[in-house]
Amino acid sequence: MDILRFITAGSVDDGKSTLIGRLLYDSKNILIDQLEQLEKQTKNKEAGPIDLALLTDGLRAEREQGITIDVAYRYFSTPKRKFIIADAPGHVQYTRNMITGASNASLIIVLVDARQGVVEQTRRHSIIASLLKIPHVVVAINKMDLVDFSEEVYTKIVADYASVAEQLGLNDITYVPISALQGDNIVDASTKMDWYTGKPLLHLLEEVSIDEDINLTDPRFQVQFVIRPQTEDLHDYRGYAGKVISGVYRKGDAVTILPAGIETRISKLEIAGEEVSEIFAPQSATILLADDIDISRGDSIVNTNNLPTTRNELDVLLCWMDDKPLQSGNKYYIQHNSQLQRAIVKEIAYRIDVNTLEHQSVEGQVKLNEVVKAKIKTSSQLVFDSYEKLRANGSAILIDETSNSTVAAVLFI
Repeated sequence: MDILRFITAGSVDDGKSTLIGRLLYDSKNILIDQLEQLEKQTKNKEAGPIDLALLTDGLRAEREQGITIDVAYRYFSTPKRKFIIADAPGHVQYTRNMITGASNASLIIVLVDARQGVVEQTRRHSIIASLLKIPHVVVAINKMDLVDFSEEVYTKIVADYASVAEQLGLNDITYVPISALQGDNIVDASTKMDWYTGKPLLHLLEEVSIDEDINLTDPRFQVQFVIRPQTEDLHDYRGYAGKVISGVYRKGDAVTILPAGIETRISKLEIAGEEVSEIFAPQSATILLADDIDISRGDSIVNTNNLPTTRNELDVLLCWMDDKPLQSGNKYYIQHNSQLQRAIVKEIAYRIDVNTLEHQSVEGQVKLNEVVKAKIKTSSQLVFDSYEKLRANGSAILIDETSNSTVAAVLFI
């Protein structure tokens, strides 16, 4: 059974947390003791016997303010698919949290309040979805119960969002009118909107195809651990364990070890100690090679006829996540999959306005939640692909050398 990772985004009070709570509740993914606890904690009895938003608003500050601050992750499943949901905050000052939640999502649900229509935050979150190349977009037009389930209101919002999507180059967009509070078109089709002929939200999530989201064309494998048992039975055994980032590997394939550039062949492939004829993304596996080569954690094993980029000066997009500002000349660690090395931010070219995608000059420092184009230099050669070509091998994080906290999300251009 495959796993769909998706994120909900929208303006404050658009009903993101309530929507997730409704999905969990109506798909019967809430335990009895959870239900009892929710009933005790529910304050707004006018909304019903339980406040479904409490399922995701886990922080005390969120419950006191009635808003979402952190990214809350929830897991549930149906007979057709497993799901990992990220509930992202709606406030402008929590843009970094939204980017964190969206970084590995295959689908984004953009919530729109039927009373408000497409607003600034709708556009901002859609721009972030565009920057992060999220493959599938579902526009959930919520609170239809507050506009008398009007088809006219729905049609106007669809037209307004379609123009935004065209400007941003978003593809595979699906629209669905819902009421998260009352459950209309969440799990079951609503009887109050017979003019809507599409599928309920959960059906869309179950049936969206994510097989094409996994790149099986460009073989990328980064070593996480070198296995050397050195026992009598396995005296000469040398295996390279890691996760297949993308592509397919087969026994006998000609491969190149990067950044060293040494060529060899695959002699054996193993999964969980058992020999297999091929491995593919996103499996965890062990690769054995025909030649003894000095390979360590962070080195890449790639197909000789399909090489990624290897260099130590990189053009990147940075989403700044730290209260301490960024300025040219700052030094950090860069973590790219399992490889960790030092890096310096050499130059900050411009700031990207997340409301318009306009390029703005940077005078002085880069502040929290800002997105900039920059040039960084790493201490040794980095093996990577552009984020647009291959998301799984096209991103990294910057880490503060003293506090060890993550300070930026990095997208390779």
